[in-house]
Amino acid sequence: MVGFLILVWICIFLVFLFIRISKPQNFPPGPRPLPLFGNLLELNINNPLNDFKRLADRYGNVYSLYIGSRPTVVINGCEALKEALVNKAVEFAGRPQDLMVNHITERKGVILADYGPGWKEHRRFALMTLRNFGLGKQSMEERILGEILHVIAKLDKIVGSSFDPQTMFHNAASNIICTVLFGSRYDYNDEFLKRFIHLFTENAKIANGPWAMIYDSFPLLRNLPLPFKKAFKNAFIAKQMSGNLVKEHKKTRVPGEPRDFVDCYLDELDKRGNDGSTFAEAQLVLYVLDLHFAGTDTTSNTLLTAFLYLMTHPEVQERCQREIDEVLDGKDQASYDDRHNMPYTLAAIHEVQRVANTVPLSVFHCTTKDTELMGYNIPKGTLIIPNLTSVLKEEGQWKFPHEFNPANFLNDQGQFVKPEAFMPFSAGPRVCLGEGLARMELFLILVTLLRRFQFVWPEDAGEPDYTPVYGVTLTPKPYRMHIKLREIVKP
Repeated sequence: MVGFLILVWICIFLVFLFIRISKPQNFPPGPRPLPLFGNLLELNINNPLNDFKRLADRYGNVYSLYIGSRPTVVINGCEALKEALVNKAVEFAGRPQDLMVNHITERKGVILADYGPGWKEHRRFALMTLRNFGLGKQSMEERILGEILHVIAKLDKIVGSSFDPQTMFHNAASNIICTVLFGSRYDYNDEFLKRFIHLFTENAKIANGPWAMIYDSFPLLRNLPLPFKKAFKNAFIAKQMSGNLVKEHKKTRVPGEPRDFVDCYLDELDKRGNDGSTFAEAQLVLYVLDLHFAGTDTTSNTLLTAFLYLMTHPEVQERCQREIDEVLDGKDQASYDDRHNMPYTLAAIHEVQRVANTVPLSVFHCTTKDTELMGYNIPKGTLIIPNLTSVLKEEGQWKFPHEFNPANFLNDQGQFVKPEAFMPFSAGPRVCLGEGLARMELFLILVTLLRRFQFVWPEDAGEPDYTPVYGVTLTPKPYRMHIKLREIVKP
């Protein structure tokens, strides 16, 4: 028996040694893949960003990898990304459908849905409904400013002390999108809110971590009781919670008088009936989870990055506060329109988004047909990784690509300018649905809090660590911040 097993392993080793993965003709260059593993051994699967840069330096801005046996093209740099995501938008607008995240979301929702009529219908509906509920209008400002009052109330209680802001910003961002989706907000100590956020943040870490890569690379291991099963359990609980909210809405809604996004979708279901469209109640459950995640994790992590850098660059914080004081003199509260008169503050906010690099690899794309990019042939169905990190730190695109400096968004006259390499929300038809909401949230929250408080790096906190925690979204390492009430602001 032992001899037989040894013989089997020798045969497997020989097959492994001599079988090679063949690349398509004129495929982008890249390291030679190994059978079964592809190029996984070339990558630090806990955080491959440095490896992606190393490979780009060696093979160019468009290169290939194999994730297991799956051919993958990594796109780097502003020119190549713009060519793919904007100029050849349809060819690169697909989504791979056999990854862990697709199985978790049952291929429903809008973020991970494949390119086609159903995705177009749901994206168009989301954009229209968000717009009708005040995205970019006064009513959305009121929702955000209303939530900021709860943040201020919390901070007022701890003036003169230090605290960890992570939960607070996740709660605030979650509540803002909850008012749009469900028409309600939750107390920061509410168990529903805390559990909802925990499920999302944990799955965000798993989805871009080593176990997700193992799941995606080795299909034979998918049924084993390995740590990636935790993500499926979390998703099941989140779907139950979302489904219960939809059921409650169905009991209390008045058809034709929508209170929120869920009511709007249910009204749309009534209109369509059995027309064969992709609109369905099961789709709605995943749809709102998509939008909640997109509207919470990125914004909260960007805010955490903002205060980390503002505390450790007090000269930037002070200059923002001087501009805010001047523009808002005599006004009770900020308005989103005030951004036009705050070029330095607006530049600082955009610089925060650049260094935060919140979604470093965007959401993976897939080619919808055979295409060509920068002289290389890319077959239909190829996994595409848009490396947004490479653009946000690209030499030649920024005055100070490797440091935090609002001058990256200011011209010589001190006016705000936005370089084309600014792509934190990706680009093209798959650009983030919540971009408008996120921009408004970041501006109103930061301006309002900087007007009232001073944020100081605690004396006993040691040196700041800017190295983020890797996941679907990059998260700053936990830190504490000291709160002072600014004397020039009247209570």
